[in-house]
Amino acid sequence: MREWIVALYALTWFFVEETSALYFHIGETERKCFIEEIPDETTVIVNYKVELYDPRSGGFMPSSPGIGMHVEARDPEDKTILSRVYSSEGRISFTSQTPGEHIICMYSNSTKWFSGTQLRVHLDIQVGEHAIDYSHIAQKEKLSELQLRVRQLLEQVEQITKEQNYQRYREERFRQTSESTNSRVLWWSLTQTFVLLLMGAWQMKHLKSFFEAKKLV
Repeated sequence: MREWIVALYALTWFFVEETSALYFHIGETERKCFIEEIPDETTVIVNYKVELYDPRSGGFMPSSPGIGMHVEARDPEDKTILSRVYSSEGRISFTSQTPGEHIICMYSNSTKWFSGTQLRVHLDIQVGEHAIDYSHIAQKEKLSELQLRVRQLLEQVEQITKEQNYQRYREERFRQTSESTNSRVLWWSLTQTFVLLLMGAWQMKHLKSFFEAKKLV
């Protein structure tokens, strides 16, 4: 049983995406976008915090209440999942409906608040099982440590299944693209061959007419 749990954890670390935390600088007219490959029916949580550049200290300080971020998320079909203005610090969540590359974009809500001053945005994107707050679940459902561990394992197995289904979906899309490309290449080659044969026949007929007109044949 212990070996099975260890193997399950190893598979989880291999297949399930980790939390991606970073920070970036953005100006008043800039727009930053991030691409996340997400299976369907998967929860995504975006945590962010905006800091304002302080020219006196040369560092960054907490932003004023007037500075916010417009957050936009689009699915692989370019449909908008969410699009609204949030405060300078927030937590956003959504659930993917279709598998594939989801685009998350962020930009400042206005240019009048900081007049060209640079912002630093701390961003933390959590996908799937990493987006679940197990401490809150344990407190809410009054779970023991063993029950919580079993709950985590079940969630991880479910996420692994979603990841595997997503990989099969990607393989199917790649196969369809390859078959479509091969079919187009074949038809293009046949079209080129037909055009060359047609041009050759026309040239031979033209030369024959030319020779006959010149009484060379």
